[in-house]
Amino acid sequence: MAQRLSSLVSSGIPCFFYTDFSGKYLHSFTLEEMQAHDIEFAFHRPPDCTNTPHKPFHFPISLERYREKFETIQEHIRSGNTYLLNLTQPTPIESDYTLKEIYTMAHAPFKMRVKDQFVCFSPEAFITIEENTIHTYPMKGTIDASHPDAVNTLLNNPKELAEHTMIVDLLRNDLSIVAKEIRVEKFRYVTTIDTGSKKLHQVSSHITGILESNWRENAGELIGALLPAGSISGTPKRKSVEIIEAIEGYERGYFTGIFGYFDGQNLYSAVAIRFIENIDGKLIYKSGGGITAESDLVGEYNEMVDKIYIP
Repeated sequence: MAQRLSSLVSSGIPCFFYTDFSGKYLHSFTLEEMQAHDIEFAFHRPPDCTNTPHKPFHFPISLERYREKFETIQEHIRSGNTYLLNLTQPTPIESDYTLKEIYTMAHAPFKMRVKDQFVCFSPEAFITIEENTIHTYPMKGTIDASHPDAVNTLLNNPKELAEHTMIVDLLRNDLSIVAKEIRVEKFRYVTTIDTGSKKLHQVSSHITGILESNWRENAGELIGALLPAGSISGTPKRKSVEIIEAIEGYERGYFTGIFGYFDGQNLYSAVAIRFIENIDGKLIYKSGGGITAESDLVGEYNEMVDKIYIP
């Protein structure tokens, strides 16, 4: 599957692709093939402000059940098995809208819909490749914008600083697998997203590297080498993924994979978060956040629930 993406990109053929969390399954389509497969995507499209934000009814895991998973992760942190781990959970939701209608109404920098299987409206870029420069934008740190002095509170929170610093270090190391001259261009800047019922501030950084001039010939392999995405797995990555698979208790599937497109010259991609999946006719919203030694149980639980929205 990686070979097909590499073939399309090296031939200069515009195409769309998406992967599962692990990167085991990588699907790629020419733009002409997408309609036949009932797939839609949109990157960086200005929102239609006439749409009405929607917060579906949701039924998240109980705090008591979440506590068990949280405390198990803390035991792994104390044992030195992980320093940062992204814990996610599935939440059944009820909505009056179909996945196609949700895709249409959602305002987000990066959107995709695959048939009646899942829809994603992500605020987080993964990698961008323009000419021979690769960019990544790890996003870690979230706060309700209505919180008093929200931006300063977020930026000065020791837990959030530690979490973000670890993710930036992980992404620097990941980029070094495929690129050279790795640089942190901008460390910890704040963006704001509208969830419908509230606004959230989120913290990102910008990292770059230089690729070989023939990167298009190996685009599929390049994508695979960077997966799973660091911001939604943990550090160290391999051990954190093992813990995730043991603790979460469900299949992430294409949630926290990546999706992107090649425009004939440059490549753009996003992390598949803010994700709704149709499982046997029932809608499941998958969400979560990063856990560190400084994490607060109730705060992490509330962050997971706050992310259940259609912007």
